[in-house]
Amino acid sequence: MKTNNIILIGFMGVGKGTVARALVKYQNNCKGKYCFAVDTDDLIESIENMKIKKIFKQYGEQYFRELEKKCALWCQKNLTNTIISTGGGFYKQPNIKKIGKVIYLQSTFDKILQGLYNAPNSAKKLKKRPLLNDLKEARKIYNQRVKEYEKVADIIINVEDWDEKKAVKNILKVLGEDN
Repeated sequence: MKTNNIILIGFMGVGKGTVARALVKYQNNCKGKYCFAVDTDDLIESIENMKIKKIFKQYGEQYFRELEKKCALWCQKNLTNTIISTGGGFYKQPNIKKIGKVIYLQSTFDKILQGLYNAPNSAKKLKKRPLLNDLKEARKIYNQRVKEYEKVADIIINVEDWDEKKAVKNILKVLGEDN
């Protein structure tokens, strides 16, 4: 089954959800190829009826990774023509390439932080990401993941000095869908 999905990967706060929603909107809400934007963390929160932060605190990371696996299998089976934004660790799912084309939204750690701190709703964005309370540990995780993101990606889009419209146009151009 050809899914025609796009999976956006990258470090937390890089803008995967924003870009996913912008892609659908740019495609004029179903007049283009991509009709829906889905966020894997939102799906997991729905499954558990609990925020990610609380899942980690109450059940631990291993339990959360099992939920990601369940979510990845569901996405593979059920989604077509969908832009899928993912949590920062979702790229490790063994079936990710079966879900769709993987696009890594690339940016430096410092630019990601700058974007989060300068966002109009920065307090909310930062609260949602408790890992950023320890910037040394967060940077360590970022540095570990960069090469892994690059290995998994079919396409790498640098969004360092981006706005969502530019990111969308670059993604559609690379995919050959920029009519």
